[in-house]
Amino acid sequence: MAANLAVFTDANFEAEVLKADQPVLVDFWAAWCGPCRQIAPHVEAVAGELAGRLKVGKLDVDDNPRTAMNYHVQGIPTLLLFKNGKVEEQIVGYVNKDALRRTLDRHLQAAPVH
Repeated sequence: MAANLAVFTDANFEAEVLKADQPVLVDFWAAWCGPCRQIAPHVEAVAGELAGRLKVGKLDVDDNPRTAMNYHVQGIPTLLLFKNGKVEEQIVGYVNKDALRRTLDRHLQAAPVH
């Protein structure tokens, strides 16, 4: 897994995602899922491009069913963008990198300057 990607689990989800001080993109995936493997390089690329502005990580739904159930993840890949502990955006199924980046940029543009 790429250096910029976090590994989220049922055990660390609250601390790593819900209480994070920046937006977090969670890739709900499983090893047996073909579309998950297809989207993985796009998720990794975005993690690198947006490092410092966006935390990106993966959650294996087979190993962490509680979190997947809590967020009603029915199909994978599912990407959820969290801001301030709440789901701001949901992408279900494969999307190309440009579509993923456009969706994320919409949410990251409005960051207030302190």
